[in-house]
Amino acid sequence: MAELCPLAEELSCSICLEPFKDPVTTPCGHNFCGACLDETWAVQGAPYLCPQCRTGFPARPQLRKNTVLCAVVEQFLQAEQARPALAADGWTPPTRAAAPSAAGQVACDHCLQATAVKTCLVCMASFCQEHLRPHLDSPAFQDHPLQPPVRDLMRRKCARHNRLRDFFCPQHSECICHVCVVDHKTCSPAPLNEASTDLENKLRQKLTVMYGQINGASRALEDVRARQQEVQEAAHRKMDQLRQEYLEMKALIDASEASAARKIKEEEKRVTSKFDNIYQIILKKRSEIQTLKEEVELALTKGDEFEFLEKAAKLQGVTTKPVFVPKVELNHELIKEVYQGASDLKNELKRALRQPQDKKPEELTVPGDAGGPCAPHTPKPHRPVKKVVKEEKKPRKPASALLNKPVTFGSSEHLVNLKQPGQEGAAKAPAVPPTSASLNAKVLENFLSKSRPELLEYVVKVVLDYNTAHSKVALSENYTVASVAETSLNYRPHPQRFTYCSQVLGLHCYKKGIHYWEVELQKNNFCGVGVCYGSMERQGPESRLGRNSASWCVEWFNTKISAWHNNVEKTLPSTKATRVGVLLNCDHGFVLFFAAADKVHLLYKYKVDFTEAVYPAFWLFSTGATLSICSSK
Repeated sequence: MAELCPLAEELSCSICLEPFKDPVTTPCGHNFCGACLDETWAVQGAPYLCPQCRTGFPARPQLRKNTVLCAVVEQFLQAEQARPALAADGWTPPTRAAAPSAAGQVACDHCLQATAVKTCLVCMASFCQEHLRPHLDSPAFQDHPLQPPVRDLMRRKCARHNRLRDFFCPQHSECICHVCVVDHKTCSPAPLNEASTDLENKLRQKLTVMYGQINGASRALEDVRARQQEVQEAAHRKMDQLRQEYLEMKALIDASEASAARKIKEEEKRVTSKFDNIYQIILKKRSEIQTLKEEVELALTKGDEFEFLEKAAKLQGVTTKPVFVPKVELNHELIKEVYQGASDLKNELKRALRQPQDKKPEELTVPGDAGGPCAPHTPKPHRPVKKVVKEEKKPRKPASALLNKPVTFGSSEHLVNLKQPGQEGAAKAPAVPPTSASLNAKVLENFLSKSRPELLEYVVKVVLDYNTAHSKVALSENYTVASVAETSLNYRPHPQRFTYCSQVLGLHCYKKGIHYWEVELQKNNFCGVGVCYGSMERQGPESRLGRNSASWCVEWFNTKISAWHNNVEKTLPSTKATRVGVLLNCDHGFVLFFAAADKVHLLYKYKVDFTEAVYPAFWLFSTGATLSICSSK
């Protein structure tokens, strides 16, 4: 019966996620429960959108019951009920206890002392052997049918006709007498023993079905735990591999930094040594001139001409020269070569990070500077969106392949010549620059493993923008709470205000860095949380969050949760969490949606090459729906 599993999904309503009940088919070819679709369209109003493909209908279509689909669903449910009975693992339903014997327990209705042996269905009384004699001997009682004593005869009698109720009407679920059968001629009454046997068999079958369902649920629980354990083990293995990769990268960087620093230090030592020699020579020269100066001064003090002339002639013959300092400099070619290598790698990394990448909306993300107030949102004309083609995954390169060139980190430039130990004499291999995809994948994997306290390190304060709020979106609590009003509010006109969908944007935009915020949902059956460009449309159906190429969101519609981008829907598993966390990585192009509680688990992930500033965005539909921006503290 395993082939029925894929069929179960096809025969389930995408609104209530249960097998079809009175299914109807929309003009666009999708099937839903009639009641589910009626309720959805009653809340939604015109234009009426298909919940599956979002096709719009100006007038509400007149839908009819799909009888063929009804028959298929009925056969499927019957097969599903029969399946657990085949896999009951030898279990059998309990046997129904036999009815207690009435003999010896019913008193004679005539003498009220002796034990009755028979009950007359005409007299509606029980008699002992002595008082039963007239029924046995007198011809007047020959047409009175007798049966074994009936206990609690008054309860078994029909209140209307004073007759024994010996039939059961399944349509009305009540016991009736043979006179009542006339009133139940459109029903299918059956004798009590037949009805009892039939209902007993049905209850046995239902009990077998429930036993099979319990077994199936137990196996599902074991499977969920096993898969959860597999995921945890796989994540731990990945974390160990990631830690090893980073340890290797750090070791290579440290060794390369030491090598580059040693070269600069040796050049510094060479030049410093020369300056030390020059200093000593100049010091000696100055000492000699100083001595000669003192001798000349002493000679000038001689009063004896003979002694003066003799000393002056000798000093006059001593010559002195001015001090000469030779030109000594660092080897600028060497310094330039080392620095240029680091600068080239830095620029190469920048180019790799800024290269346009094919958008990958279904892929899964370091602190950044908080976003500030940006220029007003400027809507741009809607442009057709090209179809997104996923890139073929390339084999992952080892960390050592990314470290064959000098690298720079942040604003501090480290002159690094990255060679592994034992490679000094090896031939120089061409440098392999790190790719943007590999760097982004590492950053992404790092953020997916973070706990909620670690994510809160990137939290920012989100304030709602009054100028973008739809006329039915009410803002309160210092512009941190949005709800749907019953009547239109008197907002003044503004070019950035939404006029078609009940939506509102955040006041601040983000162009770079990592930003995280959380939203508390109340009555979360018609609402959405996401991000968008400031150029997103403000009018018409294309201004709906997730229905264009400029926005990404997770949406609650009735009990269904979906991710939307570029009018493409991805159905998500349901969750009981009422708090949603949004992590926006502008530098590496990721936006992640989490269900946030004590722990976080991923709802959906997008990889986006952001080309504009990004704003928090919110959608509310039903009256009473409320979104609250959680405090950044």
